[in-house]
Amino acid sequence: MATQIARSMVTQFGMSDEMGPLSYNENEQEVFLGHSVTQTKHVSEETANAIDREVRRIVDEGYKRAQDILSANVDQLHRLAEALLEYEALNGDEINSILRGETFSRPDNDEPPPRRGKGGTVPSSGGAAGTGDLKPKPQPGS
Repeated sequence: MATQIARSMVTQFGMSDEMGPLSYNENEQEVFLGHSVTQTKHVSEETANAIDREVRRIVDEGYKRAQDILSANVDQLHRLAEALLEYEALNGDEINSILRGETFSRPDNDEPPPRRGKGGTVPSSGGAAGTGDLKPKPQPGS
């Protein structure tokens, strides 16, 4: 996935200092019934090699940066991993608490605390609570 994103950055979005703010339509293959029929080439071999080098550079830099971030924050990473092993799911407040080095506990280890705001993600049936009235209701204006 990182390679695909980096390739798009270079060839479609002009996000490469080396290649400049140009769009490069790379080799395209027309496919018929799962077989390559024709191949259209829009860039020279030299440009294709430069694109490949730039994609490689972007992916390598991203990988190195991710390693550096994880190494610099290994203690926080371990604290998060331990909390996830214990609780399986964490909400944003709990994650922020762990990253600040604070401890927290839940009254019930199985359920995260309720989310703030209106209700959950499951839509209401429109019936009275607990009545089992799941019949469709007429929509306004109908």
